Amino acid sequence: MNKNLFAAFLLFFTHLLLAQTKVSGIVLDENNKPVGYANVAFKGTSEGIITNEDGRFYLESDKNRKILSVSFVGYTSQEITLDKAVTYNMKVVLLTGEELNEVKIFSGKTSKKNNPAIDILRKIWARKRKNGLRQFDQYQMEKYEKVEFDMNTIDSAFMKNRIFKGMEFIFKSVDTSKITGKTYLPIFINEALSNVYGDNVRKKVKEVLVANKNSGFNTNQQLIGFVKDLYSEYDIYDNYLKFFDKAFTSPLSRTGIDVYNYVLADSAFIDKKWCYNIVYYPRRKNELTFKGDFWVNDTTWAIKDINMEVSKSANINWVKEIYIEQQFDVLNDSVFLLTRDYLMTDFALNKKEKSRGVYGKRTTLFRNHKFDLEKPSDFYKEEVNYVDDAVYTKPDAFWEENRFENLNKDEVGVYKMLDTLQTNKKFRRLYSLVEILGSGYIQKGHFDYGPIFSTFGYNEVEGLRLRTGGRTYFTQNDPWRIQGYVAYGFKDDKFKYGLSGRWLLNRKNRFILSGGNRRDIEQIGASLTTTNDILGRSFASSALFTSGSNGKLTNINLSSVALEIEPVKNLTLQLGFSYRTLESASPTFSLAYYTDLTQQHIKSDITQSEMNFQIDYTPGRKTTGYGVERHIVDSPFPRVFVNYSQGLKGVLNSDFDYEKIQLYYKQPLNMGGIGRLDAIIELGKTYSYIPLGLMSIVPGNQTYFSIENTFNLLDFYEFEADSYATLQLQHNFGGRIFSRIPFLRKLNWRETVGFKGVYGTISDKNRIINQPSGLVYNAPEDFYWEYNAGIGNIFKVFKIEFSWRGSYITPQSNNFGVKGSFGFYF
Repeated sequence: MNKNLFAAFLLFFTHLLLAQTKVSGIVLDENNKPVGYANVAFKGTSEGIITNEDGRFYLESDKNRKILSVSFVGYTSQEITLDKAVTYNMKVVLLTGEELNEVKIFSGKTSKKNNPAIDILRKIWARKRKNGLRQFDQYQMEKYEKVEFDMNTIDSAFMKNRIFKGMEFIFKSVDTSKITGKTYLPIFINEALSNVYGDNVRKKVKEVLVANKNSGFNTNQQLIGFVKDLYSEYDIYDNYLKFFDKAFTSPLSRTGIDVYNYVLADSAFIDKKWCYNIVYYPRRKNELTFKGDFWVNDTTWAIKDINMEVSKSANINWVKEIYIEQQFDVLNDSVFLLTRDYLMTDFALNKKEKSRGVYGKRTTLFRNHKFDLEKPSDFYKEEVNYVDDAVYTKPDAFWEENRFENLNKDEVGVYKMLDTLQTNKKFRRLYSLVEILGSGYIQKGHFDYGPIFSTFGYNEVEGLRLRTGGRTYFTQNDPWRIQGYVAYGFKDDKFKYGLSGRWLLNRKNRFILSGGNRRDIEQIGASLTTTNDILGRSFASSALFTSGSNGKLTNINLSSVALEIEPVKNLTLQLGFSYRTLESASPTFSLAYYTDLTQQHIKSDITQSEMNFQIDYTPGRKTTGYGVERHIVDSPFPRVFVNYSQGLKGVLNSDFDYEKIQLYYKQPLNMGGIGRLDAIIELGKTYSYIPLGLMSIVPGNQTYFSIENTFNLLDFYEFEADSYATLQLQHNFGGRIFSRIPFLRKLNWRETVGFKGVYGTISDKNRIINQPSGLVYNAPEDFYWEYNAGIGNIFKVFKIEFSWRGSYITPQSNNFGVKGSFGFYF
C-alpha cells in the first residue's frame, strides 16, 4: 500500500489548459538537510504554505503566478522564477546570511522576550472576547456546509487492482488536491444548508437544517453522523481546539508561547487593512500542535486569515495530516466575521509520505449576518426527535439557486458517479462486507443475523457456549423492532433464549413501549448500577478466557415491560415492571437464604416482582436516526442515571418487599494540554433485608481485559453491600510525558493512571437471612481501593494496564494484576 509513487502527472495537460500554477518540492539548507516550517508563497499574494517537518511543500493557485518566494528565519530569502505552469519536485536551497530589514530575526527556538510577534499575540489575547460574533448580544446567519470523502494517492497500479474490476469507470473522477498535490477519487459528498441563531447572553446556539443532499452512502445515517462528529465546531480563539477527542493547543492560546515559536514575518495591506503576518511552528515534536501562519489587523487585533496544519509528529493515530484555512471578512472598521472555513484531514494507516489514505474535507461558508435580534428563550429549546423529510428531498433547481458557491465540474460528476456505483453488484458486495464488520450483523432481506461477535463463549457451568440470533430490520428508522437469540451450552446440555420487542408509539417525544423475556445463565454482580435490559448480558458471564473461577453463576428467568418517554432532549424517563426467578446454576455455589428473620424456613430459589422508575440524563449526547432505536455518535458526554426500585411482596408469589435507590454519574473532563480525565461516582442503598441474589455485589473482574466500572483485582462475590459508594478516576495524558523522553517519543505511546475505590456496609439483618448460603459476607467497610498505571496506543490498538491493591492486602488476595484492552484510538 505504501510503496506506490505519486500520480500527479495524470492530469498534467488538464492543468495547463486551466492555466493554473502548481509547484511542489523540498526546501534544504546548505548541509542538504530539510528546512521544516519554511514559508513558501507566490510573491505579491497572500497565497502561501508552510513546509512540513521534512521540508516538503505543495502550493497551487487558480491564477498564473510567475515568482515563488521561499524564506525562513536565519536564512536568506530565495525568489524562484516559474517558467512553467506546473513544476514538480523542485529543490530549493536556503543559505544562512543577511538579516531581514523589517523585523528582527529569531533562529531555532524563538525568545519569549523582546519578540514583536509575541507582543502582537498578547494584544490578540486582550481583544479576543471583543472580536467577531462575541461583541453582539444576539446574531443569526446563513450557513452552507459541504463534506467530502476521497480516496487519495491514486496511481496506475491502484487502478489496475483486481478489486476494481468492473468498476473502472470511477477513475474518470480522479482529481488533484490543491493542498497536498496528491491525486484523489471522491467516494462521498454531503451538502447542507442551515440557519444559525445565537444568543451570547443566554449562551445558546441553535442550528435549523433547511436542506440536505448527499450521494455515495446516502442511506447510512451512522456514517453521516460519524462524519459530522469528526468535524465538530471549533473557535480558533479558544485555548484548545478539539479534534478526534483530542485537545490541540491553538496558536492563539494563552499557553501558546510555551509550545510554539512565533516569528513576525511580514506586513501588508489586505482588503485595505494593514495586517501583520506571523509564522508559528512547534517547539517540540510529538505534541498536539500546529504549524502555519496568520494575518492579524493592526488596530482591532482580529484575525484576517489563518492557516493551520497539524505537525506530522503529533501523537494522533490514523491521521496523517490536518489542514485548516479560515478567512474573515471586514463588516466595518471594527468587525471581522468568519466567512469561510476549510478543513481537510488525511486519514491513513501510517504517516509515510507515499501511503494511501482517505481525505475528509469540510468547507463551511457563512453569509447574511444579522445582529441583536432577540428570540424568546423557548426558541432555543432542542427538539427531542426532529424530523422533516422535506429537507432531504429538495430538487436540483433549489440547490443551484441556493448554494453559496457553485460546485466545480468534478464535484458535479461525483453525484452521478456515486449514484451509478450504488447499482454496481461488486461494489454492493464490498459495501455489505464493511457493514457486517461495522455493525456485527448480516442482513438477509428484512432480518439481520447476529451479532456475530457473540457466537462463541465459555464458562464453567455451560462449557463451550454457542449463540445465534437476530433482529427485524426494514430501515434504520423502523418504528418497531423485535430481536432474540437462542444459545446452547455443551457442558450443561441446556438451551437458553431471549426475546424482546420495542415499539415507538409517539415519534415526537419518543414514547416507547418495550417488553420481553429471557431464560439464561448470568453472572450477577457484574456491575453495581443495574437495569432490566432483557437481552443485556455481561462479558463476565461468557468470556472465553478468565483468570479465575467463574462458576458462581445464576439461572435467571426475567420478564419485563416498560414505558419510556423523552420529554426534553437527552432526558429519558422510564417506568417498568419486572418479574424474575433466580437459582444457582452451579452445585458449588448457593443462593440459599432464610425466608425471614425468624430463621425457620430456608429457600434456595428467589421469586421477585419489582416496579422501577429510571431517570437517564445525558447532556451533550449526539444521536442519529429517529426510529425506535437510535445510534449514539461516539463522542464523550456526561451521564446521570438514577434508578428507584420497589420490591412487591406477594405479587405473583414475590418473596420480598424492599426499596432500592441507585445513582450513577460519569463526567469526562478535557484537561487541555494534559489530557482527559474520566470521573465516575456510584451510590446505592437498599432498605429492608434481601437475599444474596438481590444484593449489590461489588463487581470484580476475573477476565484478562480491563472493563469499566469493575475492580481489576477483585474476584466475583469478594465484597457484598446493601449500602455503597464508589469513586473511579482514570486519566489519559495522551502521550504528553512520553513525548518529552527521546527514546520513547517515536513510539507514540500514551500514559494513563487511575484510581478505584469503594466503601460499603451490610446490615445485621442481611447477614442473618443469608447465612444458609455459606458465603462469608464481607463489606468494604474499611474502604477498598486500588490504583493502576497503563501504556496505551501500543500498535495503535492495544493498551496494557498494571494494577496494585491498596487495601485489604493478604497473602491470599490478588494484590497485583496485568490486564489489556483493544480499541480504535485516534
